[in-house]
Amino acid sequence: MPLEISIVSTMYRSRPFLDRFLAESLQALAGIKCDHFEILLVNDGSPDESLAYALERRRDIPQLVVVDLARNFGHHAAIQAGLRHARGNLVFLIDCDLEVSPLVLVEFYSKLRETKSDVVFGYQDVRKGGRFEQISGGLFWKGFNLLSDVKIPENILTERIMTRRYVEALLQMGDRNLFLGGMMSWTGFQQIGLPVVKKQREGRSTYTLLRRIGLMINAVSSFSAQPLIWLFNIGVVITLLSFSFAFYLVLRKLLFDDTLMGFTSVMTMMMLSLGILTTAMGLVGIYLGKVFNQVQNRPNYIVRNIFTADDQPATD
Repeated sequence: MPLEISIVSTMYRSRPFLDRFLAESLQALAGIKCDHFEILLVNDGSPDESLAYALERRRDIPQLVVVDLARNFGHHAAIQAGLRHARGNLVFLIDCDLEVSPLVLVEFYSKLRETKSDVVFGYQDVRKGGRFEQISGGLFWKGFNLLSDVKIPENILTERIMTRRYVEALLQMGDRNLFLGGMMSWTGFQQIGLPVVKKQREGRSTYTLLRRIGLMINAVSSFSAQPLIWLFNIGVVITLLSFSFAFYLVLRKLLFDDTLMGFTSVMTMMMLSLGILTTAMGLVGIYLGKVFNQVQNRPNYIVRNIFTADDQPATD
C-alpha cells in the first residue's frame, strides 16, 4: 500500500534532539490517524552519534529510513537528498532541532486538506531570539526580496507539508547552487502560509554569522542578476559624474585660471575608483563562480548508504 506521508529531516549534531523528535513525530502521526508512513532522516556527515542512534531506533520504529551521505554537504543539499528519497504522497519537511515541534504536523495536515493547496509553509509572525537575531533575520529577507527577481514571504521556516506533484516539480530543477527557499517559491503551485511559534534552540546553533552572510550572497546570486545591473548603472552614473567634474575643472581653469585638484583630492578619487573597481571585479567573480559550479555538473550530494525497512543497507 502506498505511503500516505513521509516526515523528512536532516541530522547534523542532532543526537540530543532525536529521542524527543521521534517520539513527537509518532505522536503527530497518530494524531492524524496515519498508519502508512515513513520517517526519513538524512545524516549530513554528523560528527556525533546521530547516525548510530538513528540506526539503533530502527529496531522499534520499522518505518524509520536513514539516508547516510558520504560527508557533510550542507543543510540544503541534505534536504534535497531527503526529498528525492521520500516515497509518501505527502512530504512533511521539518528540522529535528525541536525549535518547531513535530506536533505541528496535525495543524499543517488539516490546513492542507482544508485549502486543497500544494504547499503549506510555516512562517514566524515575530522572529525568535535576541535583538541582533531579529534585526539580521529581517534584513536578510528584505535584502533578498529587494535584490532578487523571486519574491519570498518573509520569515519563512523550513517546516512545510507538500504534495507529491509539487515535490516532483521541485526536484526537476537542476540548480547546483542551492537555495531552497528561493527554489520552493520559484516552483509555484498554490502555497499557503501558516504562522508558527519557533522556540529558541538548545545549545549552539550551527548557523554562525559568517554562514548567514554566505547564505545571503549565495541566495541573491543564485536567483537574480540585479546586482550586476545595479553595478552597471552605478558605473554609468560615476562615469558621467567624472566627466562632468573634469569638464568643470577645465572650464574653471580656462575662465578663472584656478589651480586644478591637489594631491589629497587626487588620492581620494583614486581610492574611490579602486574600491568600486575591486568590488565590481569581486561581484563578477561571484557570478562566474556560480557558472563554473553549474557547468561542472557535480552532484549536490553523494549517498553512501540507505538503510531501509528491510534492515539491509543499500548504496545509492
